[in-house]
Amino acid sequence: MDRAKQREIASKGGKAAHQKGTAHEWTSEEAREAGRKRGMASHRRRSEMTGSQDEHAQNLESPDLSARNDRPNEQIR
Repeated sequence: MDRAKQREIASKGGKAAHQKGTAHEWTSEEAREAGRKRGMASHRRRSEMTGSQDEHAQNLESPDLSARNDRPNEQIR
């Protein structure tokens, strides 16, 4: 099946689910978490393709907030 036909069918399904009231509505927290996970996966794939494990990729997977706090009186956001 070509992409245009598949997209048309999926669009009809999504519209029907919204009309029926059963479609998923993302909260801002769910969307934020999904974006964070997607960013980690994308970064991990990119580093695997280049064959490098840079320090930034390791920090994304297990952030050490104390290492980032080079100003003790300033809050980390």
